[in-house]
Amino acid sequence: MVLTQLFIMGTGFVDTLMAGRYSATDLAGVSLAGNVLWPSFMLFNGVTMALSPITSQLRGAGRTAEVGHQIRQGLWLCLVSSAILIFILLNASFLFRLAEIDPNVSRIASEYLQAVSWGIPPVILYVALRHTAEGMGLTRPPMLIAGSVLPLNALLNYALVYGNWGAPELGGVGCGWATAVVFWVELGLMAFVVRMRLFRATNTFAEFSAPSLSVMKDILKLGLPIGIAIFLEMAMFAVVSFLVAALGVIPMAAHSIAGNLNWLTYVIPMGMGSAAGIRVAFLVGSGDLLAARVTAGAVVKFAIAYALVVSILLVLFRVSLVAIYTTDVEVIQLAASLLILIAVYQLVDDTQAVMIGSLRGYKDTTMPMLFSLVGFWVLALPLGYLLATGALSAQPLGVFGYWLGITAGLAIVAIMMSIRLRGLSADPEKIRRFALRGG
Repeated sequence: MVLTQLFIMGTGFVDTLMAGRYSATDLAGVSLAGNVLWPSFMLFNGVTMALSPITSQLRGAGRTAEVGHQIRQGLWLCLVSSAILIFILLNASFLFRLAEIDPNVSRIASEYLQAVSWGIPPVILYVALRHTAEGMGLTRPPMLIAGSVLPLNALLNYALVYGNWGAPELGGVGCGWATAVVFWVELGLMAFVVRMRLFRATNTFAEFSAPSLSVMKDILKLGLPIGIAIFLEMAMFAVVSFLVAALGVIPMAAHSIAGNLNWLTYVIPMGMGSAAGIRVAFLVGSGDLLAARVTAGAVVKFAIAYALVVSILLVLFRVSLVAIYTTDVEVIQLAASLLILIAVYQLVDDTQAVMIGSLRGYKDTTMPMLFSLVGFWVLALPLGYLLATGALSAQPLGVFGYWLGITAGLAIVAIMMSIRLRGLSADPEKIRRFALRGG
């Protein structure tokens, strides 16, 4: 699962690298588009992420044959989600005008989103089936799919961004078309996974199920808080990116590079958190609550150790890492300085990632959503804005102020997650009550 997440984030790395090598403006445009695409995508994808703990708990309880009905209702939800998400992407230019972003950056971002919208229906369906496969313990096939499309994405970018091999030269917009093609390929490859014996045991495609409002309501009760929690975090980063974009192309480019490096290092604890959630859910379903508690604790220890190592590496190699993305001296200097802040940010970000994964394994999704609301929108964003504009400091800190605010807010989230996980994992009655949610 770690490798799956790494390959997925690798596609974003390739997009940023290709666009950055084309021009700083295209880099800013692709980054801006991503700040609309990914928060919105994760909001709807979070709904189907509920299928993973539902599947895993049913499997742990020896009720695998009941999984199929849950998944079919989840796929109905996917169709609705696709339509809404496409509408958002096609009308994102309104947000760019409202934020008074550089016209060239805005145009690239808008055209990127129009291109990628062609791939939204297949990727929404693919992700739902992927979560089901992972909940069944089939983690290797999604890894192979994500790994196989990474070079494809790079080749398509190379052709469409720079106009190689007879393809049109589209700049950053070419990344959007490449991503849309990759999304369709992923769904096509998933068609082979659903034919595997272990997946067929879920009876997902054994029969047709009309939409069931009661089952879909149960899935939404569990999945919607997951989606909202992810959306709150990513939307906060998106708002920060809009605010940073108003500072100019150089700060926006540096911010996007630093943020992309942060996401690349984040994929390992994110993957470990997802794996912990599946393992915890399976153990809860099988009734081994002590093993579930030990699993959650072990992953937290791993995250702390990992974050310390990564933080040191980011500080030591910050200039070399940034230079991979761009040759612009001003961008390199600013982004390298930001990486020092991100090294500190890693400590709280990585630990909260694995804790929220374990909480999802317990089907505890509402409180983590509230923690995200408070940490990101009540604390991080206002504090970052005040520091960036100079309201709380001797002089405006600009992009550094936003990252300081984010780090402080996320530290509060990590503390609240820790208290919640420690209490829940030691409360068998509450665990069993939560297990009745959503299947």
